[in-house]
Amino acid sequence: MENILTMPLSDMPGLTFDCACGQRHSFPVKHLSIRSGAVDDLPAMAEPFRSGTIVVVFDSNTYPVAGEKAVARLKDAGFAVKELLFNCGDDILLPDEKTLGRILMEVDKDTTLIVAVGSGVLNDSVKFVTSRCHLPYIIVATAPSMDGYVSDGAPIICEGYKYSPQAHLTYGLVGDTDALQTAPQELVAAGYGDVVGKITALADWDLAKKVVGEHYCETSVQLVQKALDKCFAEAAGLPRRKPEALEALMEALTITGVAMALLNISRPASGAEHMISHHWEMAYIARGLNPIHHGIQVGVATVLIARFFEELSDVLPAGVAALCPSHEEIENLLRLGGAPVSPVEIGIDRELFHRSMLESYTVRPRYSVMRFAMEQGRLEAIADKLTTEYYG
Repeated sequence: MENILTMPLSDMPGLTFDCACGQRHSFPVKHLSIRSGAVDDLPAMAEPFRSGTIVVVFDSNTYPVAGEKAVARLKDAGFAVKELLFNCGDDILLPDEKTLGRILMEVDKDTTLIVAVGSGVLNDSVKFVTSRCHLPYIIVATAPSMDGYVSDGAPIICEGYKYSPQAHLTYGLVGDTDALQTAPQELVAAGYGDVVGKITALADWDLAKKVVGEHYCETSVQLVQKALDKCFAEAAGLPRRKPEALEALMEALTITGVAMALLNISRPASGAEHMISHHWEMAYIARGLNPIHHGIQVGVATVLIARFFEELSDVLPAGVAALCPSHEEIENLLRLGGAPVSPVEIGIDRELFHRSMLESYTVRPRYSVMRFAMEQGRLEAIADKLTTEYYG
């Protein structure tokens, strides 16, 4: 247990240990490379799969950032490469039936590996398809925008509904900091918002432990908290795109992914704030609109969930409320890293906001402070109060 809390991220692949929580944890990802020029490590990672064809998947945004280099490195090393480009134009790519089916169509009988070059959507789409095809995949990250690079969940959309089926872990992660520094600022803010969301996720987990007896791993909590502390210490450098701030952000996102992988659940990194984000995203898709970046929504939702903890502080189990900072502190953290803080600021309308305050606890079968509010008979009153405060 002590080792994982002190070891560098590069030493974590392949780790197995007996934890004080009573479980035996393992992290079967084979390779992690987060550094300047890390794309050069791709051929060595892919070496075990040289006998067949490697499918490299990218979109029109990620190709010039890292896709072109990834293909070149593999071809120069003598690999057989098949390329799949999603030409997004001005639209955004969704991890839906069309995207998943298109990737599946490129899987030939001699495919031995798929390489995804991108961030959330491409990572999750390739992760899901390869898990069902029993193929390994490597992710070449192009933005520090989310924490799913080394988790086994794959949020996808089916008939307009977003859910997170279990998939599998990546074989390797390439996080080239040269490419990450070119990521659009809104993706940096999204990644930071996703990191801030771990604050309420951890408080939610403690609540679930105390109310419904959910399994709880203190080692994973400490691992996530250590990554958050390092990221927040550098957060002021994110709007200025300071390399050390971006590296700390990417490391925090990766380590929270490690925590999820150790437990085979997303609980160390995802709570009610993620449920609100998923609710908003599904509502946007149902309206035929492009969703707001997931992490941007998560950051804003973290402020809202902090309000739930404040409103329920008189009935929460002992010690839970102390785990969640005030909503003002969370707002200040978000502003420090250049992320939005208000649902109004990101365009959530009054009707959707109020509905999400009442319904988001149903998005996932996971105990949360919103469900606790419902059980205490106070969900509607809190929803009404927050809606009035934000929208008048």
